[in-house]
Amino acid sequence: MPVPSQAAERVRIFDAAYRCLAEAEGAPVSITEILTAAGLSTRAFYRHFESKDALFLAMFRRDGIRVMTELRSLASAAGGPAEALGALIEGMLGITADDRRRKRVLALSSGEATRARGYAEERARALAEQQELIVEILRAGQADGSFPWTDPEPDARSIRAVLGQAFEDQMTGAARDGASTVAAQITGFALRALGAGRPAS
Repeated sequence: MPVPSQAAERVRIFDAAYRCLAEAEGAPVSITEILTAAGLSTRAFYRHFESKDALFLAMFRRDGIRVMTELRSLASAAGGPAEALGALIEGMLGITADDRRRKRVLALSSGEATRARGYAEERARALAEQQELIVEILRAGQADGSFPWTDPEPDARSIRAVLGQAFEDQMTGAARDGASTVAAQITGFALRALGAGRPAS
């Protein structure tokens, strides 16, 4: 049997950890369980991670980077600030409608993963990056007149908060409408609040 490369080992550990977290439903998951699911040795694990907490943080960080890369790409490809904001909101909520990504979010939101040392700081960093991207979009709209009423920093915090609650509602099943409908509702609300299509006062 061929020996897996270190990159392949890392992917196998990630995939096994996602499966174990999902199956545990918040209960503790051991390194042994993850390695059994991955079909790898303890030595393989410690080639990549110092601890189980380090593994969970690496998983969270990897997914966060992927999301930010996707959101930046959507915003950059949009025709203007209003379209960029709409694309960001739709892209973020679209994660909840993708079954594979939804399962990964649920796994990394489980009690076992959130108890990892450093999780709160990593989550705060990810949210700050998302908020900063919204700030960039609002500043662009302020500069070109698309958002004449915006105050970028506090407006970005408010949009991020609304988007975060909508994301959580979709994940928990509390939302009455689907992701695309809610994305359109939030976008419409935000654009009205920012003065899109209105003359500057």
